[in-house]
Amino acid sequence: VPLAAPEVAAWTERLRDEATRVLDRLERRRDALPEFARADADRLLAQRDQLLARIAAHANDDGKGIKTRLHGDYHLGQVLLVQNDFVIIDFEGEPSRTMEERAQKHSPLKDVAGMLRSFDYAMHTALFKFVSERPDAREAVEPAGRQWQAQARGAFLDGYDEVARASGVTSARAEMKGLLELFVLEKAVYELKYEIDNRPDWVRIPLIGLLDTLQRSR
Repeated sequence: VPLAAPEVAAWTERLRDEATRVLDRLERRRDALPEFARADADRLLAQRDQLLARIAAHANDDGKGIKTRLHGDYHLGQVLLVQNDFVIIDFEGEPSRTMEERAQKHSPLKDVAGMLRSFDYAMHTALFKFVSERPDAREAVEPAGRQWQAQARGAFLDGYDEVARASGVTSARAEMKGLLELFVLEKAVYELKYEIDNRPDWVRIPLIGLLDTLQRSR
């Protein structure tokens, strides 16, 4: 079904409200985070206004494109490699959403954003594990990790857009600064809340993801 501009404005307002709550939670729990995560938490909290402004700016996105059924919780853990093909599993959507929310049609770029954030998780998980065993090697290996992440992102976006063009769906690359960025921010805010509540040792990954997005937007 067609996507309308007022829907984009509503998504933006909801994300801004959620980001405000999550940043408040981050500030309250800052001292309970692992020491290695506190500097990144402080950097994000210092850029609170910039993040909220970056989100609010998407209210003016033109809302072109379509809405369709979504996977709703699309990431590398939901994709199985089977011989020369892939099988996608677990279509129940985000566990924290109501069934009504999960059943609603949405921009397919929301699933694209989920996979892009998954590449970020894969890279940083491997990097942090390696650095925990070889702290002196971070400067040597981090550029290679970021290179892999860029290549994975690029290959995924190229594949998506090839099918999107043939199907009349909005190009992901055309929305890098538009709807796709909005959904990447939404996913990272969701991750930040989840990690604060459940896995504080992982909180640096969404923190760095949000900081990187802000850096790219300058």
